[in-house]
Amino acid sequence: MPYIKVGQENSGDINIYYNDWGAGTPIVFSHGWPLSADAFEDQMFFLASRGYRCIAHDRRGHGRSSQPWQGNDMDTYADDLAALVEKLDLKNAIHVGHSTGGGEVARYIGRHGTKRVSKAVLIGAVPPLMLKTPANPGGLPMEAFDQIRAGVVADRSQFFKELSLPFYGFNRPDAKVSEGVRDAFWLQGMRAGMPASYFCIKAFSETDLTGDLRKFDVPTLIMHGDDDQIVPIGASALLSSKLVKGSTLKVYPGLSHGMCTINKDQINTDLLDFIKS
Repeated sequence: MPYIKVGQENSGDINIYYNDWGAGTPIVFSHGWPLSADAFEDQMFFLASRGYRCIAHDRRGHGRSSQPWQGNDMDTYADDLAALVEKLDLKNAIHVGHSTGGGEVARYIGRHGTKRVSKAVLIGAVPPLMLKTPANPGGLPMEAFDQIRAGVVADRSQFFKELSLPFYGFNRPDAKVSEGVRDAFWLQGMRAGMPASYFCIKAFSETDLTGDLRKFDVPTLIMHGDDDQIVPIGASALLSSKLVKGSTLKVYPGLSHGMCTINKDQINTDLLDFIKS
């Protein structure tokens, strides 16, 4: 399987797994917590079938990548992404980040610039800051994230199974529930290591990405469902769209955090239109 090594740590080399499908303009996908590259398989298959090279890695601690104790923070995630881009020598890449992956893309641009980036897409993404603070009154209180940590520690398997309901909007009246999608979410979550499952919560909730968003200087599409129960739109996309100069905000009425899977046809079409624009 394809891996890159991202440096020496106390536990030795850290291996980052990645999928690399198709040929053409590179599109790089950064997944959400607690998932893996497989969360983007619908988008990758669609776009690779239409003449694009689609690359998605399992973030450190997630999926098939190494599970180190160290480095479960947004700076290291961004540096791992930069290492992948440089190892594959990707130029003029389009970066697509969902949820935590949107934070990873923002921090990557903030730390490494856009010399290898042509466009960016943030989908249901955590920037600029999920945590409620005096400067960010619309965020979620620390208690919300403490409850997530407690659920992971108490019974991670059951917690992920239950999380799949609001993630995909399956807890809404008249929702068409796919047990297969729920099983896939649970499987991806359980392939993440316990350190990443726990420490990544701090990374996605407490990292202030405001400054990173201000450094965007490429065409950017911000996509968000207005019924996102995981990353509420008011404290994320609506603010990010004001921070990223010239960005395009696309709001999806009634769609959930998991719209890349549940509403893949619509999302894929909109992604392709933006990529071709």
